[in-house]
Amino acid sequence: MKAGHASHPYVFSSLLLAAVLVLSIAVGSVFIPPAQILQVISRRLQGLPPDSALLPFDTILFSLRLPRTAMTALVGAALACSGGAYQGLFRNPLADPYLIGVASGAGLGAVAALTLHWPRALLGLLAIPLSAFAGALLTVLLVYNFSKIGRTVPTTTLILAGVAISAFASALTSFLMLRAGNEIRRAIYWLLGGALMSGWQPVLAALPYILGGCGVLLLMGHALNVLQFGDEQAQQLGLPAVWVRRIVIVAASLATAAAVSFVGIIGFVGLVIPHIVRLIWGGDYRRLLWLAFLNGATFLLAADILARSLFAPEELPVGIITALTGAPFFLWVLRRAKDQTIW
Repeated sequence: MKAGHASHPYVFSSLLLAAVLVLSIAVGSVFIPPAQILQVISRRLQGLPPDSALLPFDTILFSLRLPRTAMTALVGAALACSGGAYQGLFRNPLADPYLIGVASGAGLGAVAALTLHWPRALLGLLAIPLSAFAGALLTVLLVYNFSKIGRTVPTTTLILAGVAISAFASALTSFLMLRAGNEIRRAIYWLLGGALMSGWQPVLAALPYILGGCGVLLLMGHALNVLQFGDEQAQQLGLPAVWVRRIVIVAASLATAAAVSFVGIIGFVGLVIPHIVRLIWGGDYRRLLWLAFLNGATFLLAADILARSLFAPEELPVGIITALTGAPFFLWVLRRAKDQTIW
């Protein structure tokens, strides 16, 4: 497992991400060759006006493709990094923002911000991720407390608590949408996938939340490694386990909430990518979280390319692609989780 490209995981993952980024920018109803992409971007960076022959490509790139690609990459990175952190925090291979209900809680908060007529003019787009963060944080705390038995969080109780809380949050979300009146279109538009949101404003609104949350998680790799020995031994090694858990929960919930706020609820990214990284490059969280961040972006970009290409010119919601990929993987992981060899 550790041979070949696995000896250079960061180089391999970065090159793969770069290739998929170029493909994501190039593919669409109008294919833009990579050479012309570089030419258009180069002129922009130099402050030169667009070449008249490339003006249509310039508009497509900077108004549509680049912001969509940036948002998709950020969301994939956030979900995968958060999933890896949740798995390490709960010491459970099935902890994932989607499976344990955190995404549904964040979705409830986002829909509440979209549909309820409370003063949010001053906050603008910030109101959505703030509300989603509150919903995600409340959900993860409820799931953790309901599923905890003694000092452990068994797989069965974690999934059952996540399913129950997720169903409750989804029911409230549906109720808010039915009561929304004229705002229901905004809510449905959000549920279909915020990656369809055009322009740079959503990207800039999500950026501080995702980078802030993931930045904290990426610094917690050593602490998550120590937590694998249990809270008591972590305390003996000088790690403030309670505070580490709180920090990881807040940071992972913040990153998840920001992702959900602008693209809707996308499942299984936070489950699939950390597992693949763990199987190929090992379970050291100092490495795992960084590689999950990079490969999560790659995975969701690839899923988005498929969503745009399979039935072109029509587009599938990217959540369909991730579910078709992630659901079989989840069943395989669930089967393997019966023994502890996965860790």
